[in-house]
Amino acid sequence: MKSIKPRLLYSIPFALLGIGLSASGYADQAFTSMQSEDVDPVVIEVDIDAAAERLAGGVRFPTISNEDRDDFDVEAFEGFHDYLEKTFPNVHKTLKREVLGDPRPYSLLYTWEGKDPSLPPVILMAHQDVVPIASPDEWDYDPFAGTIDKGYLWGRGSWDDKGMIFAIMEAAEMKIKEGFQPTRTYYLVFGQDEEVGGGEGVGHIADVLEQRGVTETYLVFDESAPLAEGLFPGIPDNTALIGIAQKGYLALELRVDGVGGHSSQPPKTSNIGILAAAITKLEAAPFPYKLNDALRYQYRWLGPELPRDQQDMYAAVAFGDDDKLTKLEQQFIEMMEGRELTRAMLHTTTAVTIIEGGVKANVLPPTARAVVNFRPTIGDSKEYIMNYVRDVIDDDRITITDVSQSTAATNIADPHSEQYALIERTLRQIYGNEIIVAPFFVIGGADAKYFAAKPMGINTYTVTPLQLESVADMPRLHGVNERIQLKEIGRSIGFYYQLMTNLESQ
Repeated sequence: MKSIKPRLLYSIPFALLGIGLSASGYADQAFTSMQSEDVDPVVIEVDIDAAAERLAGGVRFPTISNEDRDDFDVEAFEGFHDYLEKTFPNVHKTLKREVLGDPRPYSLLYTWEGKDPSLPPVILMAHQDVVPIASPDEWDYDPFAGTIDKGYLWGRGSWDDKGMIFAIMEAAEMKIKEGFQPTRTYYLVFGQDEEVGGGEGVGHIADVLEQRGVTETYLVFDESAPLAEGLFPGIPDNTALIGIAQKGYLALELRVDGVGGHSSQPPKTSNIGILAAAITKLEAAPFPYKLNDALRYQYRWLGPELPRDQQDMYAAVAFGDDDKLTKLEQQFIEMMEGRELTRAMLHTTTAVTIIEGGVKANVLPPTARAVVNFRPTIGDSKEYIMNYVRDVIDDDRITITDVSQSTAATNIADPHSEQYALIERTLRQIYGNEIIVAPFFVIGGADAKYFAAKPMGINTYTVTPLQLESVADMPRLHGVNERIQLKEIGRSIGFYYQLMTNLESQ
């Protein structure tokens, strides 16, 4: 299916790797490019103006996920569901729609029956909810107006992630009009709470499908990184990173309950001071660095595209052994420490995100609390992290409580699989052979983690088929002036249309 042409050939000097030839098992291999170059382009005709207007209408529903889960806009979600039904009539005539979620049912599960229900199904995913607007005055346009101007559609959710919901639905609508019925059954899964963990929506849907007897899937496909030039440090080319594993999620509350009082008679250490000392200890004791197979795959693909004078180091990582770090692998870790993105790939991260205490200048608060967000790497369990935090803080005055829908890091999907090759081929058909495509260890998270954690979801891959104008647009994700180029709406739709076409040959 996939032809690999070596654009760069670089033999590994194994003496530099710090391992013997018999131990390595890779004596006959060369560190070659993993990029394909012979995929013919495909152009999918899309009425971009009409599609943009439809997406703009969806952006106008403020389907916000707030940390306070009691702050939930029922009308926004119900209105959005009604809008989808009116906007994509053929999808809703052909597919079975269910509204699921526990305890609140606002996630959407569409079932598109395949011609051969005995085949493992396909799951295509996106999420309905968006993050809150922290600084509305800084936006050039109303974030929920769905404004089309200057070649862009502006608004919260235009990119993350209603743009992908509409791309999937547009492609399905087009296919149905052409008389298409997939050979495999498709499930379209659109969660309601991805931005706050996803357990209420897709976490529930994954359980429901498992209970209904879905024990195997051919492909689970969800969002993660978009396409952009210079997306990965050291590679200036246009890059598409296909997620093969995700870090987990855990939020711990650190709380001090004690005696308050008047600020004129302060104790030697206040509740806020106790909490501050604990936070200082945590930030001074990061979790240990480690390599895993997801990272090794990532650098097997990306390494040959990175600077030539670093090839020995990347080869050592790609072909290394977790039981023993070589000098070159240690050099790699030291280099990775220098950037926030790459450092986060190496270990469970610690981020203090909420701190609360006093309410008046002359009052000692009886309670102080902080929330610390951890993104567990592969192999670090919730129990391990909580014990680590207790040991580092070493203060019985502080209670530690899990306040999240915690999840572990996911299983690792195989980048040598036909599913990975299928996604890569589709990306190249739509975005060209010039892109660098590589597997990626996702340091954030998406709803697909609920499938990837189950035996049914071993073939879970993530990438957002959206070309950014520039990597400088990345801060718009969850930030100010989120937008999507109008011309790229057509290619996102084209990707899902072609993915459905390509799946017919599997």
